[in-house]
Amino acid sequence: MTADATDGLGGRMEGVRHVLTLRIYYEDTDFSGVVYHGSYLRFLDRGRTEILRAIDFDHHELYQARREGFVVRRMTIDYIRPAVMDDIITVTTAAEDVKAASLVLRQTVTRGGETLVAAAVQCAYLRDGRPARMPARMREQMLRTE
Repeated sequence: MTADATDGLGGRMEGVRHVLTLRIYYEDTDFSGVVYHGSYLRFLDRGRTEILRAIDFDHHELYQARREGFVVRRMTIDYIRPAVMDDIITVTTAAEDVKAASLVLRQTVTRGGETLVAAAVQCAYLRDGRPARMPARMREQMLRTE
């Protein structure tokens, strides 16, 4: 069973941005109780997955039905401040540049309005392992303005 974007598990759209709230668990931290840098990649990936789900696309269904979906081509990430166990963080995701077969997403991880991590993620859209145009409706949803 998959969760839809309105059940509270997948975050919410705020205008053109997707906002996902997460709690930091012990498994996300290193030996000192600070979030391990690699854990942020998982948090950002969840944000990218949920923005797609919020505009009515599902990674798993796209791949199963059409053998297509996004892959990360490049990521620039700035670690600004640490999060620790039991913190409540917010992952915000918004499209910055949308082309026919790729897009750049701006993502931030914040805690109480304080930026912890900032990332720019370039994603390529593939069909059967080759670059392909993303569905027109997906592109339109990513390009929409407030």
